[in-house]
Amino acid sequence: MSTTGAYRYPDGSEYSGEWNSTGQRHGHGHMVFPDKSEFWGSFQNGLCNGPGIMKFADGSRYDGEFHEGKFHGFGVFTRCDHMKFEGEFKDGKISGLGLITFSDQTHGLPRNEGHFEGSKMLQRLKCPGIIQRAREAANYARSHC
Repeated sequence: MSTTGAYRYPDGSEYSGEWNSTGQRHGHGHMVFPDKSEFWGSFQNGLCNGPGIMKFADGSRYDGEFHEGKFHGFGVFTRCDHMKFEGEFKDGKISGLGLITFSDQTHGLPRNEGHFEGSKMLQRLKCPGIIQRAREAANYARSHC
């Protein structure tokens, strides 16, 4: 059984949305953090889980899949300077296949597409299917959050 409501935490963060019977954020909701970063999307047992959108105070944002409070799965991370990574994430970090698009909308020469760990490309590979899945996950999060 879930209920809907809002709560302001002692640190200034605020949550409005669904709660489970044990008093944890669970279901669809919106969280505003003390630094004014915001999350819209799904929660499970208190943590961001499933599709969601995280907007950071500096203007950066992530649209895509979350697991246990972290970017995890497919998504699109766009920095405040409009540089973006479309691809795979694990435990809150870029991890796997994807594509970098620079602020000027180019991908670099040679193209920055392949296998990444953190901010480093380890191997150049064509991965159009992964890029498409990341875009679909981001679009799904935008349309459902």
